[in-house]
Amino acid sequence: MKSKAKTIVEEVIEDFKQRQQAKKPFETSWQVNMNFLMGNQYCNIGYGGLLEEADKQYFWQEREIFNHVAPIFDIRTAKLSKTKPKFSVLPATGDERDKQTAKVSKKIIDSVYYKLGIDDKINQAIKWSEVCGTSFYKVCWDSQKGQLIAEDEDGGEIRSGEVEVTVVSPFEIFPDSATRESLEDCESIIHARAYSAGEVKSIYGIDVEGQNINCYSLDNVVSGIGGLGYNATATKLIESTKHDSVLVLEKYIRPNSEYPNGRLIIVAGDNLVYDGELPYKCGSDGKRDFPFIRQVSLSEPGSFWGSSVIERLIPVQRAYNAVKNRKHEFINRLTLGVLSVEDGSVDLENLEEDGLCPGKVLVYRQGASEPKYLSGEAIPSGFADEEEKLLNEFNKISGVSETLGTDYVNANMSGTALELMIGQDETRLNTTSESIKTASLNIAKRILRLYKQYALFPRLARIIGENGQIDMFYFSSNDISSDDVVVDVQSDLGDSLIQRREMIFNLLNAGVLSDEEGKLTTSMKSKILEMLGLGTWENSQDISDLHIKRAGNENLKMLDGVNVKVSEIDNHELHINEHISFMLGMDFENAKVKNPKLETIFLEHIKTHKNEYKKEN
Repeated sequence: MKSKAKTIVEEVIEDFKQRQQAKKPFETSWQVNMNFLMGNQYCNIGYGGLLEEADKQYFWQEREIFNHVAPIFDIRTAKLSKTKPKFSVLPATGDERDKQTAKVSKKIIDSVYYKLGIDDKINQAIKWSEVCGTSFYKVCWDSQKGQLIAEDEDGGEIRSGEVEVTVVSPFEIFPDSATRESLEDCESIIHARAYSAGEVKSIYGIDVEGQNINCYSLDNVVSGIGGLGYNATATKLIESTKHDSVLVLEKYIRPNSEYPNGRLIIVAGDNLVYDGELPYKCGSDGKRDFPFIRQVSLSEPGSFWGSSVIERLIPVQRAYNAVKNRKHEFINRLTLGVLSVEDGSVDLENLEEDGLCPGKVLVYRQGASEPKYLSGEAIPSGFADEEEKLLNEFNKISGVSETLGTDYVNANMSGTALELMIGQDETRLNTTSESIKTASLNIAKRILRLYKQYALFPRLARIIGENGQIDMFYFSSNDISSDDVVVDVQSDLGDSLIQRREMIFNLLNAGVLSDEEGKLTTSMKSKILEMLGLGTWENSQDISDLHIKRAGNENLKMLDGVNVKVSEIDNHELHINEHISFMLGMDFENAKVKNPKLETIFLEHIKTHKNEYKKEN
């Protein structure tokens, strides 16, 4: 009788094989996309869904590649990489405690984004989604990282743990059905990845015998590409073998009536490594959920997998290659010529090898007609017309164009007209950009929820802002309330530093940022300098931040009934605003019920600040 563990392993492996077979057509399509991107554009899907390479039909046939897919891919990824999310965590209420929670949450997100290089990971995911149509992020908790807390009896290190964000290619993800339109619709997900036997030993602590596993790698293809008299090379995607490897399957099952907290089964080779509930409370309202986030280039109705622009460009690219190669063949005929030779009049073998080269002595049979070139026609105008149409079709399908090219821009065109043209050009990328923003939003939420679950002890973190300022802070799970705050992505595709600065100057000229007397407050000056990116150039921002933090600490001390003295070095205007803002919050109102003397303490402190402010002014 089979053991329960062996039965579970066999069920997971059988389920994986069925999903692998159902996903095969999509993977073949992604291989074609990757080959076209790398320049191997004479491949297609043949009988049985296998990738085939087409060869030359004639030795003289022009089979060069004129790759327009790669530059379009570069332009799209460059524009989409400008979608750098900026997060603002909004407090649930106006209470000072909720405001403080929102500030801590934003600092945590900024710290993790800097520490893990999330911007680079987003760029990596964009490349995967632009090629295959879909990419994934895996947000989980790594207990082997973080600050050293203690050592166990065996001398091993016990660490605080850290959030880990990795980019997962679509080749590694297997949903329960390709008709699911999102991860939320999936009942289960399998993450399959090949590890070396040593990695499996290090991660799971078990010895598994390595095997040969098929994977994809790059190679150069020579045959069938090039022109008359020369060969060309192109990089192609081929299937290769990875030795001494172990296939690790992670099957995630969504919470249901049978498994209220979900289920995670990990199989390494033919060994059951883990079978239990889902480990991460990364869903809304503290629910357990999959650790994956999906990002697509172009969503397809009724399909789990998004589509890539490259799929739409492939027919145009094939047609463009055909037009250019037929055009070059026509030019070859015009330049090399086609000889007409009477049978038996010349040494045909010699003529085929050398042709009518300059200075050649041509001997032909007496009485026979001499060899001559057939008259050729000029290059038909249809070649140029079709080539131009295909180039325009590239721009229409891809959603990108050379907006600033000479064919599009008039020298007398106004700046407003140029801005409108650029805006229209970038609007076509908004669908993909929105998917990137949504994925970034979910990454930020998952980070907060994982720290809420695992950061039980105070942790030290730091942030480095755009202006180079370093801020160190402590936090724990009690300082995070991810379900009570909103993480908002404040970023547009065309939102550049120049545009932000122009907007700030327009607001300054309109008087929107000034107070009732038409003056800029010290805090507003600090904020403007920060938005302009001049925080390190002007030290007033750093001083203002210190005064605001000092006033916040004074609020906490006075809340405990301590009479705080006003210092000569205080910025009284900033202190007054911070103290009054705190008194208007619910935290102060609730504390005042328990200690009615608090209002007198705060009012006396504020009155002292006001008197000192009048003396200085």
